[in-house]
Amino acid sequence: MGTTTMSATGAVTRPPDTGATARRGGFAVRLLGLLTATGVLLLVAVLSIAVGAKAIPPLDVLHALWHGRSTVDGSVVLDLRVPRTLLGIAVGAALATAGVLMQALTRNPLADPGILGVNMGASTAVVIAIAVWGSTDPAFYVWFAFAGAGIAAALVYVLGSRGRTGPAPVRLALAGTAVSAVLGALVSVVTLLRPDVFDQFRFWGVGSLAGLPLSVLTTVLPFLAAGGLLALGLSGSLNALALGDDTARALGSGVLRIRLLGTLAVTLLCGAATAAVGPIAFIGLVVPHLVRSVTGPDHRWLLPYSMVVGSTLLVASDVLGRVIARPGEIQAGIVTAFAGAPVFIALVRRRRIAEL
Repeated sequence: MGTTTMSATGAVTRPPDTGATARRGGFAVRLLGLLTATGVLLLVAVLSIAVGAKAIPPLDVLHALWHGRSTVDGSVVLDLRVPRTLLGIAVGAALATAGVLMQALTRNPLADPGILGVNMGASTAVVIAIAVWGSTDPAFYVWFAFAGAGIAAALVYVLGSRGRTGPAPVRLALAGTAVSAVLGALVSVVTLLRPDVFDQFRFWGVGSLAGLPLSVLTTVLPFLAAGGLLALGLSGSLNALALGDDTARALGSGVLRIRLLGTLAVTLLCGAATAAVGPIAFIGLVVPHLVRSVTGPDHRWLLPYSMVVGSTLLVASDVLGRVIARPGEIQAGIVTAFAGAPVFIALVRRRRIAEL
């Protein structure tokens, strides 16, 4: 703090509060960055609607959005590309948010949403639904995928919570690995014995936004919204948890409650996202590190930034997949794997990732 001085007239003067000024400046810079990132997301969304096997000029896109399905381009925009873009925005935000939560809850910088067995649980349920009912309608087996994700996450939590210490991060990771291995073996057995099931499952299993109706988004949107709001509500508690369990308890935070609610949010976000489009890798792993290099460890900024950047990365990957393989396309899950792996390797090589 600055010292108080007295002027020649006898008036007491105080130096300016440089700390408050710095905090206001940091807030303004972060807010400007978030608005800029949102602008980039809007630009990528416009490209997603305009770019494809049939290029549609921006003016025609606006005409289709305003006048509806009066033309062929209007039908393409409203029936195919708008649902695809909205689904990419929602799923990208969910996966990135789930990644931030997993890294915060386990204090492991290499944690991924799939560590709770959510992805493999959803995959197993989809395989069973296809094998038993033979349905290829995403709006039908999305419920099976979500149920499988929830059951797998609950099983991992029960196994990882055994003992007097409760759900320890390392125990949860080991339980998730074990459950994922068992479920992965089950998926392999079914798909190898039933080639017809494999032919239908492989399109979902690679992770794709293509060909999904708007009903898939409306089905999972309530779960995505609930998980996102829960994650944002935990932002302050996650900051306390990052200081360690003992320090968090000393600050008045309920560590067990935070981990329970955080696990629930991860299950809602990753389960619904995987159910909608299939397992997509690297979004939840890479985005938190990219954002943390800009915002720092404060989860009050890290979470909203990650939502925007995750949406941008997934939609941009989907657009890139349409461009580089015309007239066909490469699925978004493959593009994110190719793009995410080098970025993550560069992050690791550039500087040592500190333990969270």
